[in-house]
Amino acid sequence: MADGARDADTEKKDQPTEQEGAGTPAKAEPEAEAKPKRTRAKAEPKAEEKPKAKAGSKPKAESKAKAEKKADAEEPKAEDKPKAGDKPAPAARSRRRRERETGEPVTVRAQARYVRTSARKARLIADHVRGKDVAEARALLQFSPRAVAEDWRKLLESAIANAEHNHDLVGDDLRVLNATADEGPTLKRFRPRAHGRATRIRKRTSHLTITLTPKEN
Repeated sequence: MADGARDADTEKKDQPTEQEGAGTPAKAEPEAEAKPKRTRAKAEPKAEEKPKAKAGSKPKAESKAKAEKKADAEEPKAEDKPKAGDKPAPAARSRRRRERETGEPVTVRAQARYVRTSARKARLIADHVRGKDVAEARALLQFSPRAVAEDWRKLLESAIANAEHNHDLVGDDLRVLNATADEGPTLKRFRPRAHGRATRIRKRTSHLTITLTPKEN
């Protein structure tokens, strides 16, 4: 009997343990339910952030569209662009019209700069040419013994070519209105002299200018 009572006591003791064991899975169930709640709570802000990124991309698209509209507005239309065949009128024609309308005398100018001669030597020839006809000035410059006369002759031919090409004038009907020679920069050189000394050499330059006008003026 004692053994049977002992077995009953052990069974009673074991029963609560089984209930406790049975209760443990009941406690585990709310934990398992809580896990998906946490995952849902974490996943929800991510899902909300995606539309925010999309909403932020809209102003960029709008700004691109605005930039394209501005670029289209700034670009000149095909009608406004100058055509290749349309050439602007040269300045010489406008000058000629102004001279004809106002009645001012037509003057043609040519200039040679940094000519390797002194202004004093150039003025000696300019005094002979000033006020002469083109034909007479050519003859004087062609047979002058001075070297600077060749520079004056080339300048005279250049002025005649300007008058014929830019002003539609006849070269033989022109005269020399003015001829001037201005001083240009001086080149410094040195020459050895006795007792180890040196002497400065001044190589002078000049700017030649000639102006032509029709004989009638």
